[in-house]
Amino acid sequence: MENLTENEISNIIIGCAIEVHKQLGPGLLESAYKECLYYELVKAGLSVQREKPVPVVYKDIKLDHGYRIDLLVNNKVVIELKTADCFTDVHLAQVLTYLRLGNYKLGLLLNFYVTSLKNGIKRVIL
Repeated sequence: MENLTENEISNIIIGCAIEVHKQLGPGLLESAYKECLYYELVKAGLSVQREKPVPVVYKDIKLDHGYRIDLLVNNKVVIELKTADCFTDVHLAQVLTYLRLGNYKLGLLLNFYVTSLKNGIKRVIL
C-alpha cells in the first residue's frame, strides 16, 4: 500500500474516520478518536505514525519544540484531529504549517464533534 497516491490514501482515511464516528459518535476526547482511527488505518493496511515530531528550521538552527502531527499516513497525508464546535482559522493554519514544515502535499482536518462526520472533514492542500 506504499504506492498509493495522496487522494487514494485520503479516501481510505475518510472511510475509516466515518467508521470510527459511526461506532463512537460525538462527545469523546480527541485522544480516543485518534487511537481508534489509528487502529482502523493500520487494519486497512496503511503505514501510520502517531504524534510524528515536526522540527522547525529557522535559518541555521533546528528547533525541536514539540510540534507533533496527530497521525501521518504512508508518510504522505497529515491528519489533524479535533473535537471542537467548529473549525477555526487557527486549526487550518496548524495543518498548513505541518504541511509546509514536513514538505507534505495533503492534510485532512477531522472534527469528531459533529453529528455527521461529513460535516467535520476539511481537505487541506499545500
